[in-house]
Amino acid sequence: MRLVAEDGAVAAVLLSLLFADAGFEVVDAPGGPSVPPLGLLESLPGAVRERALAWERHVREVETGQPGAAGPPRAEYDAQVRTLAQREEAKAAELSAAGMPTSVVMVRRMRARYRCEGVWGLVDHRATRPRTVLGRADERVVAALREVLEAGRERSSGTLGRLRVYTERLLAEQYGDGVVPLPSNATFNRLVHALADGRGLLGSARQRRWRSARPSPPFVPTTVMAPGELVMMDSTVLDAFVVLDDGVVERPELTIALDVATRTICGAVLRAKGTRSVDAAQLLAQVMVPTPLRPGWAEALAMEQSVVPYERLLSVDARLEGAAARPVITPQTIVVGQGNVFVSSSFIAACESLGISVQPTPPGNGPAQGHVERTFSSINTLFVQHVAAYTGSHTGERGQDAEGEAVWTLAQLDDLLQEWIICGWQEREHDGLRHPMMPRCALSPNEMWAALVAVCGYVPVPLGREDYIELMPVKRQKINDYGIRIDYRTYDHETLNPYRGERSPAADGLWEIHYNPHAPGQVWVRLPKPDQPRRYGLEAVPWIHHTLVNAPFTDFAWQHIKRTVARRADRVQHEHDLALALRELLERAAAGHGTRRERAVAARARTAATDGAVWGILYGRQPEAEADEPGEDVFDDSEDDEEPLSDDGALSSWPAEPAPQSDSPTGAVQEAGLPAPRRPQVTVYDPFEESLRW
Repeated sequence: MRLVAEDGAVAAVLLSLLFADAGFEVVDAPGGPSVPPLGLLESLPGAVRERALAWERHVREVETGQPGAAGPPRAEYDAQVRTLAQREEAKAAELSAAGMPTSVVMVRRMRARYRCEGVWGLVDHRATRPRTVLGRADERVVAALREVLEAGRERSSGTLGRLRVYTERLLAEQYGDGVVPLPSNATFNRLVHALADGRGLLGSARQRRWRSARPSPPFVPTTVMAPGELVMMDSTVLDAFVVLDDGVVERPELTIALDVATRTICGAVLRAKGTRSVDAAQLLAQVMVPTPLRPGWAEALAMEQSVVPYERLLSVDARLEGAAARPVITPQTIVVGQGNVFVSSSFIAACESLGISVQPTPPGNGPAQGHVERTFSSINTLFVQHVAAYTGSHTGERGQDAEGEAVWTLAQLDDLLQEWIICGWQEREHDGLRHPMMPRCALSPNEMWAALVAVCGYVPVPLGREDYIELMPVKRQKINDYGIRIDYRTYDHETLNPYRGERSPAADGLWEIHYNPHAPGQVWVRLPKPDQPRRYGLEAVPWIHHTLVNAPFTDFAWQHIKRTVARRADRVQHEHDLALALRELLERAAAGHGTRRERAVAARARTAATDGAVWGILYGRQPEAEADEPGEDVFDDSEDDEEPLSDDGALSSWPAEPAPQSDSPTGAVQEAGLPAPRRPQVTVYDPFEESLRW
C-alpha cells in the first residue's frame, strides 16, 4: 500500500502492518459487532435484569420463531407462513394482552437495540444512570469544600464546624456574601465525609502527612533475594529509661540496620540522646564484622551451635571463630530516612568507601521503610516492655514513676539488647520468611540466611583499625600558621609544620581532616609520609587545650559551653575561656553539683567516651597516637579512668590486626594515594532527587 502524506511524501507500507496498527480505521465504515458488557448485568437490580432477558426471548421469537429452546414455532410466529411485520404485530398484541402495553414501533425498536448492543440494549437504562455520593449538592459548594480540605492537609486537626466556617468564608470571597448558601449541618457533614473519607483528609495530622507524602499508585513490591541486597537503617528513641553517669536518667536512642531478605538485625547501636553520623558509620562497620560471644553468654548462642553452616564459613572467614550466632552481611544498598545523620556527607562518604549505594526515602514517608519500622515495634513488644523503667509507647501508657524504676546503665542495657537479638530475634520464626521449597513453614532469620548464603555465597570484607578513622566525619580545611581551627577549637602539632599555608595536592587545595564528635580532643589529618612523598597517612593532631581539659567531653558538651559563655576578647582568648568553662562544668558534674542540665551534659559526655570503646570491639583496639619520644604525652588520656568494655563485649580475646610499620607519630597510616574531595557524587542519578519521585 502506498501512502501519501500531506506534504506529498510517498511511503510504501505492508498491508499486514497497516491493518495491525492501533490507529488504523476505515472512514465511514459500518461498525463491527461488539461483545455486550454481560458482566454489567450482574450489577443491575433483579427486576431490571429479568425484564431485559425476557425481551431477549421475545425478540428472538419475532426474528426466528424460536424463543430459546428447540421445538416447533408457534403458528403466529412461523417465519415460513407469516411475514416479519405480521410477527411484530402479533408480539405487540401478545404483550399488551399480558398487561405490558406495547406497540409495533416498540417491538421494532427493541429489535434494533438487540442487533446493535445485544442484551445490554434491552436494559431499562434508567437503572444504569451514574449515581454520585455527592447527591444533588451545589458544585460550587463541593469545589470550595475540596479546596478547604486540601489546604488543611498540613494543618492541625479541627472539627467539622471549622470546615463549615472556612468553606462559608471561601464562598463569600469567591461569589459574594450570601450568594451561595450552605446546606444544613447534617447535609454538610455527610458531604464532608463523602469527599474526605476515601482520601484520608479527616484522619489524624500524622495520617494526613503520610498520605500526602505517599507516591502515586500503582505500588510495586520490592523483591529481595540475597542477603545485603537491601538493608534498611533507622533510629528511634527507646521506650525505656537508663541511668547515665551521676545518676542522670533519660531515654536512649536506638539505631539498627535490618537486612530485608533475611530480616536479620545486622547491627544495633544504643546511645544517649544525640545520635551523630559517626554512630551511623559505627553501625555500618558493626554490620560487616562478626559479633563476638561476650563473657557470660551461653555457649548455645555461638555460631557453631546454630543452623548456620559454620564449618564451611570458617574456612572462608577466620574471624567467625568464637563469634555469636548473628550473620555477617555486607550491604549493597542501604535505604535511609531523611534525617541529618543518614544524609550527611560523612555517612555517604563512608558508604562510598565501602562500595555501598545509599537510597534516601521520600520525606516524611515512614511506610517506605516499613520493614524497619515494624521491627522497632517488635523490639518494643518482645524486649523493651520487659525492661525495668519501661515508659510505654506514649504518655498515656506511662506509669506513675517510670524514671524511679530505672536500674540499668546504658552499657548494661546494650549488653542485654545484643544478647536478646541473638537468642530472641535471630532464632525466632518470622512469618515473612518462607523457603521456596517449604512455603508453609516459617523460618527464622538465621535459617533464612543459611538457605540464601548457600545460593548467593559469602565474601568476607575485613576491616582494620585504619578504617575506624576513615569512617569518621570529614572536613576539608586549610592548615594555617596557628594550625587547624574547628568550631573554636584549635588543633596543632609539629607534624603540621611543613604544610602550614600550603595547598594540598587535591583539586580544591584543602586538607582532609577526620574528627570524632564524641571525642573532639584530637583530629586526624591526611598528610604525605616523610619517607614516601607519594604515600599518604592519617596523622593525629591534638587540641591545644587538651592538658587543660582532662575529662572526656563531646561536641554536645562543647556546644552547651558555647551557648553559655559570652565572648569578651579575641578568638584565642575566647577559646581559652571556653576550655576553662568546660573544665569547670565537668568538675562540678563529677562532684554532684551543678544544674540538672549541666549534669545531663556531663553524663552524656562520659557515656559517649565509654561508647568509643565499641570501635575496639570492631577493630581489635581503638586507634590512639603514640608519642614521638618516650615520655612525651601527646593526647593525655591518663585521666580517663573509664573501664574498658571487657565485660561489655570488648574483643579482648580477639587478636588485633598487625599495625602497619610506619615512622608516623600516630602509627595510623592509610596505605593509599590522596583521594579526591569527598562529596556525595552519583554518576547515574541523584538519589535525593530520585527520592522525591519514588
